[in-house]
Amino acid sequence: MNLFQILVDVGDACGGLTPVVKFIKHGVFPIIQIGIPIILIVMGSIDLGKAVLSSDEKAIKAAQGMLVKRCIAAVAVFFVVTIVSLLMGLFSNLNSTDKGEGTDTTSWGECWDAAFINK
Repeated sequence: MNLFQILVDVGDACGGLTPVVKFIKHGVFPIIQIGIPIILIVMGSIDLGKAVLSSDEKAIKAAQGMLVKRCIAAVAVFFVVTIVSLLMGLFSNLNSTDKGEGTDTTSWGECWDAAFINK
């Protein structure tokens, strides 16, 4: 028996970490996936609006370029959740085995799916 098994209840799929995984999956990820792209696009729009009001062609072109970069960053941030979920699915196939006792440990995929199902 390792230290992790002693400190937490290993009866559930996450070994006692279900609240942490649920918080990440249902609290942090939605903020990252929705909130940050909205903030980036709003900030870019404000910068472009300021440049348009200043009537400076150079400032308008710079603000347009910045808005495009922020939109690309917003799309990239939006897909972070999908990428992490895919990686969790790939890593779930790599079940490790405790070399001392020969018992299988609970996979991260089962923990990840359990946090999704048990909202």
